[in-house]
Amino acid sequence: MADAFLHLMQRGILASVCAAGLVLATTASAASKDASPASAESNNKAVKLGGATMSAARNAAPQVDWCQRFSARLASLSLETCRQSGLTPSGTLSVQGFPILHRQIPPVKSGKSTPPVRVLLLGGIHGDELTAPAIVFKWMQWMNQGAAQEFHWSVAPVVNPDGFLTNKPTRMNANGVDLNRNFPTPDWHQEAPTYWVKRTGRDPRRFPGKQPLSEPESRWVNDEIARFKPDVVISVHAPFGVLDFDGPVQPPRKFGRLVFTPVGVYPGSLGNYSGLHKKVPIITIELPNALAMPSEAESKKIWEDMLTWIQRNVSQKPVASPIRQVVAK
Repeated sequence: MADAFLHLMQRGILASVCAAGLVLATTASAASKDASPASAESNNKAVKLGGATMSAARNAAPQVDWCQRFSARLASLSLETCRQSGLTPSGTLSVQGFPILHRQIPPVKSGKSTPPVRVLLLGGIHGDELTAPAIVFKWMQWMNQGAAQEFHWSVAPVVNPDGFLTNKPTRMNANGVDLNRNFPTPDWHQEAPTYWVKRTGRDPRRFPGKQPLSEPESRWVNDEIARFKPDVVISVHAPFGVLDFDGPVQPPRKFGRLVFTPVGVYPGSLGNYSGLHKKVPIITIELPNALAMPSEAESKKIWEDMLTWIQRNVSQKPVASPIRQVVAK
């Protein structure tokens, strides 16, 4: 199955999408005309740097409406919906200087004595899989409803903004690295380059990088796993229409029409790193199409099935399950 899946992957599916031209607006805040003399003096003191007084406007960081960029790229995402998602810069910039946008959504108080399940939800690791961030944005609208309110969420819809926002979206980041081969799995230095050369024929779309965690985007995911300490990771991809799973709990049977179909793990993959190495269960959701969104009903069904599986399995004590490992040859 793994070889067949790899063959499909090697064929490559790359979306050619026209980007809307966009001028990034920079805004600066000015002091109010009604400010008191004392306030003005305080403001002037606050902007003295190294003996030189600078205006607050010159010191203000550029404010970019990233939602304009995202909604221009995704037909299913309105500007208002993106803005209402509450994403803010995580503090990590991509290779080209785009922020990785992120939001934590704590649970609604339930009165339970046990800690809430912590869910790390990621989209857009591969920039040309446009439906992955699109469905994460859709799911964020439902996180204040039903079972989703029980969980503590950490959400990043677009982990690879360089690949996603470039004129012709790419699987890789701006350094040409497949972020899903750049995680520090055991023996990465031996297995990842060997796998890339011998099993993919040096496919540039699957280049693992020269070092594990060489890329700021994969480092952010790694750091967020360490900071947030998720009980489960959900990573959304496309376009193979299956569920994959790695980790020490019972795998899901199906989410909506997506059926559990083990596809193996690869040196440097997040599934290998999180599920097998760090023992944090990870579901890889492969949507059926990289460009066409699932229907509203199917998107909802995938979401509801996922929440039900988390409720029934992740909060329980882990049970033993066979470890599936693809060894680089």
